[in-house]
Amino acid sequence: MRDVLFDLAERVANGETVGVGTVVATFSSAPRPAGAAMLVTQDGEAVGSVSGGCVEGAVYDLAQETAEPVLQRYGVSDDDAFAVGLTCGGIIDIFVEKINAESFPQLAEVVESVRAEAPVAVATVIEHPDGIGRRMVVWPDRRDGSLGSSRIDDAVTDDARGMLASGRSGVLQYGPDGQRRGEGMSVFVNSFEPPPRMLVFGAIDFAAAMARLGAFLGYRVTVCDARPVFATRSRFPEADEVVVAWPHKYLEGEASKLDERTVIAVLTHDPKFDVPLLEVALRLKVGYIGAMGSRRTHEDRLQRLREVGLTESELAALSSPIGLDLGGRTPEETAVAIAAEIISLRWKGTGRRLTEVEMPIHR
Repeated sequence: MRDVLFDLAERVANGETVGVGTVVATFSSAPRPAGAAMLVTQDGEAVGSVSGGCVEGAVYDLAQETAEPVLQRYGVSDDDAFAVGLTCGGIIDIFVEKINAESFPQLAEVVESVRAEAPVAVATVIEHPDGIGRRMVVWPDRRDGSLGSSRIDDAVTDDARGMLASGRSGVLQYGPDGQRRGEGMSVFVNSFEPPPRMLVFGAIDFAAAMARLGAFLGYRVTVCDARPVFATRSRFPEADEVVVAWPHKYLEGEASKLDERTVIAVLTHDPKFDVPLLEVALRLKVGYIGAMGSRRTHEDRLQRLREVGLTESELAALSSPIGLDLGGRTPEETAVAIAAEIISLRWKGTGRRLTEVEMPIHR
């Protein structure tokens, strides 16, 4: 939804009613995650994607035809997926609704929060005996709208804040009046948390390539180096910020703002920068920590880190030498190898060629 949110808000502000199809759940090898969305405008334009091309046609037609919100499942199994257009196999649940200023009065405020990188979640009833389409917007400290009763609102608010804190979107199940152990009501929580952060240490050519790729992957990229002659905006135009500071001091100051989605790439391979920086980094709960250097540099770095008190379990979190073995040589190829390792660890991929594995592509 983030990909089409601003377009949707602009059209709604101009008085348009827009058909919106949102992926709320996927099973097996469905290609797009929960939260992916497609708009169908009044003039017939399609914006965004819900399946990478597999069922867009069916969702487009449904968004134009239906006046009431509807939850539609596409695909039953990999064998008969072609019948419904889900050629990649798997199962995908898509919630289709019409959105305008009347049906979603909080939309402008949601957009304002997303632009400000403030966390916000949108909870929508997608299954209920008589309340499909009700919506509530949840912030860490307040909420707006109602899903039908105070009991439902309180239950969903608590759960939505938990999902928002971890950056997850998905479906929650309740009884018709919000009972925790009941069935009959499904609520889709679409979390709009701030983008994940990528901290790149070392203002070198490899860092410039990493900043470009990190921005492409949706990270908020910071490049940090203690040397002002190298850490300049002109050398790193794709970075969101370029910081001149001792790396470990900067990381200590940012520690409270980082989470398990944060990626740290240490590209300096200089002990006077690396060791104090990694001493801080390896004691944080972040998603990835990688350090550049030869195997000899790696062994020397490990010994220095042991000498300053890091344990073997803390050292196990370090990806060094950084990246997957792709055989690359240039800064750009090295950045791809690092990004490939980050993606593989995030989604628990094997890092092998798909022709060599038989497991589902989208797990």
